[in-house]
Amino acid sequence: MAGSTQTVSEYITHHLTNLTYGELPGGFEREDGAIIGEGGAWVMARGAEEASAMGFNAIHVDSMLWSIGLGIVFCWLFRRVAKKAETGVPSGMVNMVEMIVEFVDGTVRDTFHGQNRMIAPLALTIFVWVLLMNLMDLVPIDLVPKILEIVAGVHFQKIVPSTDPNITMGMAMGVFILMLYYSIKIKGVGFLKELSFTPFNHWAFIPVNLFMEVVGLLARPFSLGLRLFGNLYAGEMIFILIAALFSAGVGWMIPAGLLQVAWGIFHLLVIPLQAFIFMVLTIVYLSMAHEDH
Repeated sequence: MAGSTQTVSEYITHHLTNLTYGELPGGFEREDGAIIGEGGAWVMARGAEEASAMGFNAIHVDSMLWSIGLGIVFCWLFRRVAKKAETGVPSGMVNMVEMIVEFVDGTVRDTFHGQNRMIAPLALTIFVWVLLMNLMDLVPIDLVPKILEIVAGVHFQKIVPSTDPNITMGMAMGVFILMLYYSIKIKGVGFLKELSFTPFNHWAFIPVNLFMEVVGLLARPFSLGLRLFGNLYAGEMIFILIAALFSAGVGWMIPAGLLQVAWGIFHLLVIPLQAFIFMVLTIVYLSMAHEDH
C-alpha cells in the first residue's frame, strides 16, 4: 500500500525504481547532501536520480538476483523431479513436469525442422525460466519490498525480472548470438549470399537486399525482448495503479480489491502466453538459421 507520507506519483516512482549499484561521478550531490569525491564512487543508488546518474555501467541488483535465483529454482526442481521419475502413473509435481516437457517437446517437433539436440532443452529452459519470472508479477506489490525494507533496510526492490528491459534484451541477445552462430555454421558463405540476394535475386539489388535483410535480422532480438518487457511492464504498472487506489480512502477499498482480483485472473492468461511466445519465436528463429536453401 502507498504510505501516508507518499503521494501517488512518489509511490509509483518508488515501485518502478530498481535496486541499483553503480558509479556516481565526482562532485555529484547525493540525496542526503553528501558530495562524491573526485574520481567518483561505487555505491547503491538512493533514488531514481542517482540511478540515472550512474549511467550504462550500473547494475540492477534486484533483477540480477531474482532472475538468477529463479533459474536455480528451475534447475533444482527439474533435477529433483528427474531423479524421482519412474515407470508407472506419475503423480503431483512429477506429472506437471512431464506435461511441461511433453508440451515443449511437441512444440519443438512441430516448429523446428533442423537437426540439433540443443533446441529442445533450450526451449524448455526459456519457457520455464520466463514463466517463473512472469509469475512473480502475481506476488502482492508491497509484500516483498516491505519485508526487505523492515528486515534488511533495502528501500528499492523490483521482484519481476521480466519487467526490466536489461533482462529481456539480455535473453534476446543470447538467442540472437545463437542465430548468427548456426546461420554461419550451417550455411557458411551461403548465409552472406542469402542476405545479398533476398528478396531480389540480382547483383544490382545487393545494397537494397543487404539493407532490408540486415534491418530485419536486427529487428528480431529487439522484437523478442521488447515484446516480453512491454507486456509485463504494462501489467506491473496496472497492479501498482490499482494498489495506489487503497490510499484514496475507505470507499475505494472494495473496488480496488475487486480490480486486483480481476486483473490477477486476467494476468494468469498473459503470464504463460508471453513465456510461450518467447519460446516459440526462439524456436522459429533458430529453425530459420538451420534452413540452408
